[in-house]
Amino acid sequence: MEDKFRIAELNQLPFNTLTDLFGQCVAVERWARELADSRPYADVAALLTRADELSASLTDKELRQALGDHPRIGQRAAPGSATADMSAAEQSGVDVKLADRLLAANTAYEVRFDHIYLVCAAGRDGEELLADLADRMGNDPAAELLVVRRELGKIARLRLAGMITP
Repeated sequence: MEDKFRIAELNQLPFNTLTDLFGQCVAVERWARELADSRPYADVAALLTRADELSASLTDKELRQALGDHPRIGQRAAPGSATADMSAAEQSGVDVKLADRLLAANTAYEVRFDHIYLVCAAGRDGEELLADLADRMGNDPAAELLVVRRELGKIARLRLAGMITP
């Protein structure tokens, strides 16, 4: 995402433009629409607080929809994905030399939980992500969806904050 906005500018964007921008943070139409509908935002903190509330309110179906737009850790997003550029930047610390180990760990996770492993990867290296993935394999499916929802919320916060300029 190249465009950065002051909060006052963000508040003035046309609804459809804003929902498209917010959809790059979380690929769930309701999330983006309700975040846009909640304008005006007094400041960035208010925007992020509302985003947190909406992320926490995602249904399991919406959460799985959002997961469909994220690549596996260690892989690139599909071209045309709403979040492709952001995912690449967030995973920049993942060493391609770990590709085989990441693929095996991702595959085992997907067999266990029937969805991709999602983690806020920004600032974390591949070894750290592999350790986190291994730890999370001990979760039961319901507990893991709670972790995934929390991680998606962290990703959304980072992406939203990246849209704003002081």
